Amino acid sequence: MAGNKNFDTIIIGGSYAGLSAAMALGRALRNVLIIDSGLPCNRQTPYSHNFITQDGEKPSVIAEKAKTQVLNYNTVKFHHGLAVSGKKTDNGFAITTHSDEEFKAKKLIFATGVKDIMPTINGFAECWGISLIHCPYCHGYEVKNERTGILANGNFAFHYAQLIRNWTKDLTIFTNGKSLLTPEQTDKITKHNIPIIEKEIAYLKHEKGKVEQIVFKDNSTFGLRAIYSRPDFEQHCKIPETLGCELTEQGLLKVDMFQKTTVANVFACGDNASPMRSIAYATATGNITGSIVNGTMAEEEFH
Repeated sequence: MAGNKNFDTIIIGGSYAGLSAAMALGRALRNVLIIDSGLPCNRQTPYSHNFITQDGEKPSVIAEKAKTQVLNYNTVKFHHGLAVSGKKTDNGFAITTHSDEEFKAKKLIFATGVKDIMPTINGFAECWGISLIHCPYCHGYEVKNERTGILANGNFAFHYAQLIRNWTKDLTIFTNGKSLLTPEQTDKITKHNIPIIEKEIAYLKHEKGKVEQIVFKDNSTFGLRAIYSRPDFEQHCKIPETLGCELTEQGLLKVDMFQKTTVANVFACGDNASPMRSIAYATATGNITGSIVNGTMAEEEFH
């Protein structure tokens, strides 16, 4: 990227949270650089829901429209690349990309999301975001009243059983091995006629990501249309940790109500700092972050 290498703010991550933060800062006449590698975590999801005015739209279409609108503000620049390292400087921070380009800014915003760690079940990754879903608010209406599975164990399985029963009564829990549900949880689940199957899973039979059957290691099968699951995750970007940003027990970036991390002048928004994984929430936190960053700069300049 030729030209200016110094900015008021660098935003790492150019999906919904990052673009939303950039719009707020662009409208505040701040010089902003967005660095994005072009690999959002929901890239396999065919449609987005529960985001007012965009219900049923493709996530990529929403993101592209947002990017076009944000770049209408001429103080906002976009760099396609992967940020690989960061360091503190006398006047702020320096970020280096995979192509060894270095950019500097007074403030950093991380809108980098998280990376889902796929379990070692063949077919899981291919179905993820399509028919193997994590959020009933985002996708539950589209599979309402369908034969549905919960691929989880322990407290996650119990939480899903409570929640998803509102969308479908044809519900089965698959623990993929010995159940870790407590006797009390098991009693409540059984009371609501939700079977618990403890067989180990061999693979998921699917057609282009649309699940058809769970195939167990004993060669028995179970037909269904949708599965809820919540795989483990890790931070998509490790730079905040190298700068000293603390993580929560859940592995999220620790932020206060103003999206400030534990390192001065470093902010975070979207999925990397919240368990509420939705486009609407990411967009909202990005907007807040952009406003807070501008307000912080305005206070520092007004002395």
